Amino acid sequence: MQKDNRVLSPEQVALQQDYIEKNRVFYLDRLKRQPLGCVVTFGCQQNEADTELIKGMMVDMGFALTETPEKADVLVFNTCAIREHAEMRALGNVGETSHYKKANPNMLVCICGCMVQQQHVADKVKASYPYVDIVFDTHALWRFPEFLHERLSGSRRIFDLSGDERGLILENIKPVRKERPSAWLSIAYGCNNFCSYCVVPYVRGRERSRRPEDIVGEAERLLAQGYRDITLLGQNVNSYGSDLEGCCAFPELLRRINALPGDFRVRFMTSHPKDATHELFDTMAACEKVCRSIHLPVQSGSDRVLKRMNRRYDSEKYISLVDYARKLMPEITITSDIIVGFPGETEEDFEQTVALLEKVRFDSLFTFIYSRRKGTPAYDMPEQVPRDVKQVRFDRLMELQNRISWEKNEKYVGTMQRVLIDGISEDKNYELSARTEGFKLVHLRGDRSMIGEYADVLIERNSTWALFGRMV
Repeated sequence: MQKDNRVLSPEQVALQQDYIEKNRVFYLDRLKRQPLGCVVTFGCQQNEADTELIKGMMVDMGFALTETPEKADVLVFNTCAIREHAEMRALGNVGETSHYKKANPNMLVCICGCMVQQQHVADKVKASYPYVDIVFDTHALWRFPEFLHERLSGSRRIFDLSGDERGLILENIKPVRKERPSAWLSIAYGCNNFCSYCVVPYVRGRERSRRPEDIVGEAERLLAQGYRDITLLGQNVNSYGSDLEGCCAFPELLRRINALPGDFRVRFMTSHPKDATHELFDTMAACEKVCRSIHLPVQSGSDRVLKRMNRRYDSEKYISLVDYARKLMPEITITSDIIVGFPGETEEDFEQTVALLEKVRFDSLFTFIYSRRKGTPAYDMPEQVPRDVKQVRFDRLMELQNRISWEKNEKYVGTMQRVLIDGISEDKNYELSARTEGFKLVHLRGDRSMIGEYADVLIERNSTWALFGRMV
């Protein structure tokens, strides 16, 4: 059982359903046509999953979905706060809507997501973006139909950022997912880790795990709908279940989903090294439907920097986890994140990160230049690294990782790989894109009718970022 009742209640669901029906009638009466809704998404996979819920509510309200913001009757920006660049991009896009509203004065502009949970950003939107109608945080996502109804009924601009419902878990909202064969499946919300550079615990709240029966039930529905590659999402999937009493931990959840009938793949992200256990890797090795692939952010190779980051592991523990995983699963692909230029990072610290990269040899790496976030401990730390120094270190790491990625991909040439064809290739010389079990991108030729099917592919050549093959 859960320690407290944090699942959206039937009464709360029914109330929003009433607003959904009122909004549907309003738009039919006003427009005499089907209204158009658009959601522009910034940030992580969890934001993408939240967007699928917003789109689901829009469809329930009678909206048709468009990818063209200026055509929308209701335009929602689902924003990210993890780095300053993401905020600037989001605000730049919001600024464009002043022109859209001149052409369509009845357009409603909404901003939600992590960015507006920060008070200084909310104040800026209120003062500098008068054409924004509704602003709400991640905890109030389920009240979107209510906010829309209030604004349509003549209410003043709505800013709901109180976070009063921080504990609620959103069941019984039907998402509109991207086309098959791949799907996101959220298993937990929020984060308890409080890394010194990160705003996520402040904007998404503390960890809340969904009930395992709800997760397994949703996985069953996804499989019945034809999805064949399911990614379990959480800010830290490895600590899943820690807030539930008498419930399964993450490895047990993987085993339950693996036991479902069907030919499908299960992935997960993101894993925190401090909570990654031998049991996790034992489970991955034993479960045939769980992909031999893991995203395991290390952030730095320097123990001194890791301590200042409040990561709660050291480089030795991290490397031991990688060694154990590769001993069990030699074919496993491992990706990671690294932050360059964290406050106080010296040349010696950076060289230790380079050494870790050479030792671990990730399949791919997401490298970020440290971005100061107001409200985090790192924001006020002394010894902020100059921008030009951060850029030099960033470029060096990218050059090193690109070489490693190319070398690792080269080893696939001449091998047979079972891939899931998942879409249209962005390479003009190939029709289809696919993924290996290890999430390697593969470009190949074939008919679009093959999307959603497995295929055996002979890898003929490689690049730094992809493999190229032909179906056998």
